[in-house]
Amino acid sequence: MASALLGIDIGTSGCKALLLSAAGEILASSTATYGLSQPRVGWSEQDPAVWIEGARKAVGQVMAKCPDVELICIGLSGQMHGLTPLDKDKKVLRPAILWNDQRNAAEAADITEMAGGLEALISQTGNRMLVGYTGGKIVWMKNHEPELFASLRHVLNPKDYLRFILTGELATEVSDASGTGLFDVRRRKWASGLIEKLDIDPSLLPDCHESHEISGCVSASGAALFGLPAGVPVAGGGGDSVIQTIGSGVIEPGELQTTIGTAGILAAALDRPSPSEDGRIQMFCNVAPSKWHAMGVSLNAGGAMGWFRSILAETGHGDQLTFDAIVEAAASSKAGARGLLFLPYLNGERCPHPDPLARGAFVGLTARHTLGDIGRSVMEGVVHAFHDMHGLMKTMGIEGKLIKASGGGAKSALWRQIQADMFGCDVVTTEGAAEGAAFGAALIAGVGVGVWKDATEAAGILRELTREHPDDPTGDVYRKAHRIYRDLYAALSPSFCALNDPVFAD
Repeated sequence: MASALLGIDIGTSGCKALLLSAAGEILASSTATYGLSQPRVGWSEQDPAVWIEGARKAVGQVMAKCPDVELICIGLSGQMHGLTPLDKDKKVLRPAILWNDQRNAAEAADITEMAGGLEALISQTGNRMLVGYTGGKIVWMKNHEPELFASLRHVLNPKDYLRFILTGELATEVSDASGTGLFDVRRRKWASGLIEKLDIDPSLLPDCHESHEISGCVSASGAALFGLPAGVPVAGGGGDSVIQTIGSGVIEPGELQTTIGTAGILAAALDRPSPSEDGRIQMFCNVAPSKWHAMGVSLNAGGAMGWFRSILAETGHGDQLTFDAIVEAAASSKAGARGLLFLPYLNGERCPHPDPLARGAFVGLTARHTLGDIGRSVMEGVVHAFHDMHGLMKTMGIEGKLIKASGGGAKSALWRQIQADMFGCDVVTTEGAAEGAAFGAALIAGVGVGVWKDATEAAGILRELTREHPDDPTGDVYRKAHRIYRDLYAALSPSFCALNDPVFAD
């Protein structure tokens, strides 16, 4: 009977499960989709029950495809920052508040002030308290839902709620804990001084492990629910934005990773903690114990393309106009989309502009622009956001001589070529990277039970699949376009703020 590792990723739009052999071969993968709720403008929530049902379906499907494997470890990943509140009986108190929720801007500002200002906060955690981080959501719940908050006893991020259902253990690991804004990433432990200043009960936060460490085993109830053998060890895992880097083979400095999923992520591995001066680039603990992780996160990437397609679907063309059809139309345009720029701030923004009031915009639109031009401008706008983030990383001494692309957007040769041309370096994809965080979770599970000695060895098994080279003349076009793009946020920011007047609300 062949040995296998199971990676499970609780994403925003669905749960993916993946089986990986001990030789590094993907045996099966499956995704179960689900929706989210946006009860108010800027709010984003999910019932944790949908994660569990999605995980049950995805896990059941991959195990049915490979009934003869011996499961030796499970690795977990999931969307970061989501507040999953439990009461004393470990029952969910309210829908989880997700990573892209923008409601707690005031609380994030209050936390920064209580910490002694931005510089003092970064000295305690390595990060600013971005809107969307779990810490701000805890304070928001305290301020706005005091009756529920009085019953709050445990705070978990999404993948850690899955761990609890699987194993009965309340635990997290260093990469996901980093994204709470309450974690000292330099020392790889909870920022107890800050937590005390904020009058947050430290017992709300779970014990924290390194990502590869075994954090529990499948319980009898977990086995019955998921159809898995009881006693299988479960590794700490990692937040999706971090664990995807090992899934792309990015573990050493000098390489960049781009992820085009619902959000857009530009990431790099670091040998030492090196916070950005103003905290706009996030610095988290890596899934490797001796490494750290720098990243910028745009709240809108593949989600912007999904939005564009959904708008077209409302015209009655949705069934015919697939993602591939939009990309094909975009390929008929040319670099720069004939003078059309797209700002992808459809859900506010996090990096390079931590602004929940930011809005999307097409700039330069004329009657001559076609569907292909507009589609291309959306794709280019996502990469312009990556390029903005890289400018911030350069001030930290982070260079990138190679990009490893991942996420659903990495399947598009055009999107990879736009990255190569705009960044002026090769863009490659590696085997497994398109599977996203579930693949990284399976790799970390393998490290946890000794299949690979460490994360570096695990990352080394990945085989290159595609490579795009930069085209210098096209790069010149993008450099000119980017000089215009990078000035647009500052020019439009007052208008974005004005448009958030309640008179324009739903």
